Amino acid sequence: MRVALFITCFNDTLFPHVGIATTRLLERLGHTVEFSEAQTCCGQMHFNTGYQRETLPLVRRFVQVFGDAEIVVAPSASCVGMVREYYPVVARKSGDGRLCEAVEELRPRVYELSEFLVKRLGVRDVGAYFPHRVTYHPTCHSLRILHVGDAPLQLLRAVKGINLVELPDSHECCGFGGTFAIKNADTSMAMLGDKMRHVLDTEAEVLCAGDTSCLMHIGGGLHRLRAGVKTMHLAEILVQTESEARS
Repeated sequence: MRVALFITCFNDTLFPHVGIATTRLLERLGHTVEFSEAQTCCGQMHFNTGYQRETLPLVRRFVQVFGDAEIVVAPSASCVGMVREYYPVVARKSGDGRLCEAVEELRPRVYELSEFLVKRLGVRDVGAYFPHRVTYHPTCHSLRILHVGDAPLQLLRAVKGINLVELPDSHECCGFGGTFAIKNADTSMAMLGDKMRHVLDTEAEVLCAGDTSCLMHIGGGLHRLRAGVKTMHLAEILVQTESEARS
């Protein structure tokens, strides 16, 4: 399958290794990965902050860049949620009928990584090997916008050597929420404190999630505590193999 990688500006700027891991994983599964350098921000930050008019050029750009793609995959439930759920809102408010049609035609072809693997391809075992104690944080957008369910957990359970432990109160938000963490810092930090306590209770070596934004928030807090817990995106775990570990 020809897969267009939507890396997201957050990953491209701060976590490029996640894009590399996603590409390697998809290619190992036999897919052709294409990356358009013309892609930009999805506009979620603008939309969520109230600048919906300023989001429109970014919606048009996304449709222009990915309109001909067979499938679009992103290692981010947050940005995919923006495209699938809120692009129609922006398009309708623009009054541009052609844009509305283009968005409606494209949005079913845009997938978050785990839902693409499990729900579209029916793949659960990707041949990964990761002999570590891991706990998984389901991000808000993956749960409440995309409804990926346990797709990430199905993938993690199939990883050889992994010791996957349940995260207490996993469905609770970590407190990041993009600009929420800036505008409501005290509330955000209180939510982060609860999340970190639950992570530490698992005694996990690694905290995994499908959004690097949440991992940055939680990982920053854990780092300040010198907790010794590493944060890794789902793709970074799934891309690892036994042969690579032995080399």
